[in-house]
Amino acid sequence: MSTKAVVFLLFVLWNSLVFASYGLDKRRARRGSWRISEKTLLLESLFLGGIGAFLGGKVFRHKTRNRYFRLVWYLGLLGDIAFLYWLVWLWR
Repeated sequence: MSTKAVVFLLFVLWNSLVFASYGLDKRRARRGSWRISEKTLLLESLFLGGIGAFLGGKVFRHKTRNRYFRLVWYLGLLGDIAFLYWLVWLWR
């Protein structure tokens, strides 16, 4: 397996983990138990987890009313798009 493929798989795995963290935090919010900090969720979103965060927010309806979260999701999506562009077309 090429290095490029491994990096892409790690990117997919990371976004899957970010997606799962939004679902876990939503479940914990409903149960009233210990939550994942907003800082952690935001940092995950910005650190190449924009796709997972955006989808997690939409699917689980979590943090969708918070404007700051929506802004960070879109910034994360832009970062993810830039990373994928670099990975597919610029990395040779």
